[in-house]
Order: sequence, then C-alpha cells, then structure tokens
Amino acid sequence: MKATERMQETIRRVGFIGLGVMGGAMCRNIIRRDLFAAVEVFDPNAQAVEAVLSAGGALAESSIAIAERTDAIVLSLPDGKASASVVAQMLPHLRAGQLIIDTSTIPVRMAQQLSTLCAGVGVHYLDAPVARTREAAESGTLSVMVGGLPEAFERARPVLNCIASDITHCGVSGNGQVVKILNNMVLFQTVNALSEALAIGERAGVDGRLLFEVFSKGSADSFALRNHGEKALLPKNFPDRAFSITYARKDNLCALELAGEVGVTARGAGLLEAIFSDAMQAGLSDQYFPVLHELHK
Repeated sequence: MKATERMQETIRRVGFIGLGVMGGAMCRNIIRRDLFAAVEVFDPNAQAVEAVLSAGGALAESSIAIAERTDAIVLSLPDGKASASVVAQMLPHLRAGQLIIDTSTIPVRMAQQLSTLCAGVGVHYLDAPVARTREAAESGTLSVMVGGLPEAFERARPVLNCIASDITHCGVSGNGQVVKILNNMVLFQTVNALSEALAIGERAGVDGRLLFEVFSKGSADSFALRNHGEKALLPKNFPDRAFSITYARKDNLCALELAGEVGVTARGAGLLEAIFSDAMQAGLSDQYFPVLHELHK
C-alpha cells in the first residue's frame, strides 16, 4: 500500500479555517471530492460559511473545536498575523500526529517559527501557499508550493490533490513561502510592465487589444499577459473581493523583507512598494491589484 493511501485512511476528518475567495473555493473542492468522513469549517463571516455548508461541510463552533476533532487542518488566512493567532489558539488543543496545511502567504521567518512551535507538540506544519487565479481555485487547478518534512508532504497529498493540479515540494519549512513570494514578486512587476506598455501604446495610437495580441505571439507572452493583461487591464476590470492592492502590497513587502535578510537589493520590488503605496493613497486598496493601471496620468 502506498504512503498516500495509508494517509487517506489516517485523515478521516479535515478542518478548514478561512473561507474567503480562495479558501472557500478550495474548501468546496475538498468537500466535493468526498474522500473524507467529514470536513469541518470555521470562519467569522457567516455568509462565507453558508456558501460552504451548502456544498456539504459541517460547521465548527471555533478553531479550537477544529483542533480537537480533526486530523488535518487547512488554513487560508489573510496574513501572517492571522496564521500566528489561529495556531496559537489551537496549540493547547492539538495532539501529536495532526497535520496543519497553511495555504496562507506569510513571511518566511514566521512560517519557520510556526513549524517549530507545532513540532514542539508533535504536530507537522506545512507552509503550502497557493498560486494562480480565483478561477483556478474554483476548478481545483491551483499550484501549491510546499515547505516542510517530506513525510508530512506525502501525508498531505490527499488533501492537496483536491485543490491543485500542480503540487511541488520545495524543501524545508519556509521554502514554500520563499517560492510563492518570489512568484508574486515577478508577477507584480510583469503586470506593472504590461500596464505601462498599454498606457504608452494607446497614447501613441496603437489599439490595446492589438498590442497585447502581438505580445502573445512574441517574447512578451506570459501568464500575466493572458490573465491579468487581457482579462483585467484591457477591459479595466478591477473588482472588489479579488486579489486586492492591499494583499499584493503585503506579499511584495514579504519579498522586500526576504531580500533584505539574504542581502539582495531588490530595486524592482522597491519600485512596486512605491506604486502600491500610491494606489492605496488614491483609494484603490480594495480593488483587484491590476487597478494600479489607474495611476497613469
């Protein structure tokens, strides 16, 4: 019997904490796969909870109740402060052998600290941030980057397979966050470059759709072009409750923090910090982050 099959027998009850845009979609996919005896959920937002309960989840009274009753616990939280707070609440109620899969994007050092804290009570903590779009979260085709012990990674596979089509073990605790943070750093700078190119091209008299179509046939083609460029920048589609300026800035600050820790001057990320700060001052904080395009004058 394979290790993943043994783990599927072991993980009977899954807990899920944090049912936002990405978390709610991931949780519904875990429920729909119907691999586990129960999926217990918690979020202070009643509307978010109801959307998951309609898919078949079971309501938990608190994160403590989830810690006491489940075998694997998935976190999908807005930042490191939230992850640290929830883990601290659960810690006295966790038991040896449980698994925490933290899909939140948080600072590398914090992920390492949470892993050490959990190891102290015999709990395996994996930093497992996710990449790709809201649509990928809905379809279960996210990319997940995982840091932690190889055996814990293998134990987590039945859960991760429910939410992602690409799952990569990146090494020791914190490495999942390193890869995710750098992924987003590159994405933000690419979207900013596309935004600048679009603004310049249109003012020079070139149709924006033609510009991006030609980009897609040449060396400027990218995931960012086909998603953030064609689906957001061109139609100026910057909805709320998507990956906002606030969240993008948080991740970019994580990249700057990491760069400082390893002794690299990240000038591009520094420029994006200034742009994100300007966007927030312009009242764009809650809109989908390609809204930085609105800053062009």
